[in-house]
Amino acid sequence: MEWIYLAVAIVFEIGFALGTNATKGFTRLWPSVFTLVSAAGGIFFLSLALKTLDVGVGYTVWTGIGSIGTVILGALIYKEKITPVKVVSFASIVGGVVLLRVAAGV
Repeated sequence: MEWIYLAVAIVFEIGFALGTNATKGFTRLWPSVFTLVSAAGGIFFLSLALKTLDVGVGYTVWTGIGSIGTVILGALIYKEKITPVKVVSFASIVGGVVLLRVAAGV
């Protein structure tokens, strides 16, 4: 169940990051509300996942996969560029997440 909580937390993390850009410095009401709710949801579900996951594994997976999702959706939504260096960085993050899961015995 902890990995489901972590997956939900990651979705909220991506929403938080993308929403922060849409707030325009928290000057727009609904994007700001969305961003704050996403931040709270991400932390809440992360805390549920960390009841049984090691904090080093859970937090690293949360931020790593959240970062990848943010970059991919940022490219789709905000037309940000994905460069070859970013692709290599994504592969490194994914490799690290996989190794952490193996090390955690999951």
